[in-house]
Amino acid sequence: MDAISLEGVTKAYDSVVAVNAMNMSVRQGAILGLLGPNGAGKTTTIRMVMNILVPDSGSIRVLNQPVSERTRDSVGYLPEERGLYPRMKVRDAVVFLGALHGLSQAEAKKRADEWLERFELSAWAEKKLLDLSKGMQQKVQFISAVIHRPPVIILDEPFSGLDPVNATTLKDIMLELRDQGSTIVLCTHRMEQVEKMCDSICLINQGASVLQGELRAIKQSYGKNTIHVEFTGSEDFLCHPAIASVNRFGSGAEAKLKPGADPQAVLKAAIDAGAQISRFELLEPSLSDIFIERTTHA
Repeated sequence: MDAISLEGVTKAYDSVVAVNAMNMSVRQGAILGLLGPNGAGKTTTIRMVMNILVPDSGSIRVLNQPVSERTRDSVGYLPEERGLYPRMKVRDAVVFLGALHGLSQAEAKKRADEWLERFELSAWAEKKLLDLSKGMQQKVQFISAVIHRPPVIILDEPFSGLDPVNATTLKDIMLELRDQGSTIVLCTHRMEQVEKMCDSICLINQGASVLQGELRAIKQSYGKNTIHVEFTGSEDFLCHPAIASVNRFGSGAEAKLKPGADPQAVLKAAIDAGAQISRFELLEPSLSDIFIERTTHA
């Protein structure tokens, strides 16, 4: 059963169509990456799933039920804009939001303390939220979204403000929640996190889905068309006619091959140019490359 499904969903603001005949499904117990450029319609889509906005046409189901106030209670939501009460104390805010989701005061406090310890925030439990850093506030907001153990979790830019250590902690917790049966929709621009975590993706552009499916299958469908090369010396070989585009980085480059091109011809050209090759590997394209291709040429 799909945890979330959208069929032919459209939403317009006056003359601007934000979501256009959108179809999307999220498999239960999986993590879906909801991707797209700024203004593509991701936030509008999320708000319709949350029953904050009503679609102009089409249908939305959550846990096989038409979206409603009841289904909203089954979803934990972390919005991109922080929705915390800045003058409340950290523990009090988490307990309050847990109680709004139906937890008893005692259970909400118990879970709040467990989560604050997990995120190394116990020492800040009696501090006001406005005294916390942006990263700390983000961790509190995540706790508030999951404290009631919802079967569906929607996270809009959850890594915002987090340093690499805390981003890794959050990633591990999200994978743990998935393994416990939660369904997660991850809306982010961090392609490296999507590649590490997501089972499937839905790429939106101009309000419509332009690419959807299992991430592994999507990447395999492109084939190994990208050369990762690390080298010193001449870079003249990167102008080889077999190469469609090049993305340079510190010690080397990623070069996308033209259809049917022979990577060995590029390697030979590099050697002939006198480049000292320390790594030459043929790879599937990165999700970032796929994102750019599908949103630029859709």
